[in-house]
Amino acid sequence: MSFAKRVRQAADPIWQASFHHPFVKELGEGTLDRAKFRYYVMQDAYYLRHFARVQAIGAAKSPDLATTARLAHHAQSTCEAELSLHETFAELLGITEEERAAFMPAPTAYAYTSHMYRAAYEGHLGDVIAAILPCYWLYYEIGERLKTCRPNDPIYEKWISTYSSDWFRSLVKEQIDRLDAIAAAVTEEDRRRMEQHFLISSDYEYKFWEMAYELERWPSAGLVESR
Repeated sequence: MSFAKRVRQAADPIWQASFHHPFVKELGEGTLDRAKFRYYVMQDAYYLRHFARVQAIGAAKSPDLATTARLAHHAQSTCEAELSLHETFAELLGITEEERAAFMPAPTAYAYTSHMYRAAYEGHLGDVIAAILPCYWLYYEIGERLKTCRPNDPIYEKWISTYSSDWFRSLVKEQIDRLDAIAAAVTEEDRRRMEQHFLISSDYEYKFWEMAYELERWPSAGLVESR
């Protein structure tokens, strides 16, 4: 069994929880509360800005120019393709410039991006890929599961079509293959650490749905309002 298949298998229980999370199920059905999706879009735009920077760190840590070029391309694709998608969502959802200026990441979004930065700065390219791959791979599997859904909502249909597309599938496969190639060349200690990064990111992916569904806030926000 390849390293990528092994860590995917280890993460399966939490991925199954993501597949069946009410946020994901209701998105496919078209019954997801728009306020929850709107909250998700703002948090995900924040996440993707940092995701692209972690991809760029991976490009800088790559051992050869070909890999540097590919990871730089991934970072650029995140900025151009996925953030442009969020720009479209922002317009359709009526997210204002004032809201963007006042935006504060939720605890889960802040913690997830902090985890990726730590993996990237403290480790090598394998640590970077292991930390970011669950985002690619899980979204593709969700897109595949939802691609026959007809939510009768143009925003939700656009989200599903993006993550079930051939373009996105090719990016996922590239990173899976890259993780396997790196894992084959590093130590067992490195592989254990990479697996931990993968599992932590998988947990955060689940928590991201929960964060959006519950409109998560910092504890201090409630304390201030209660005064």
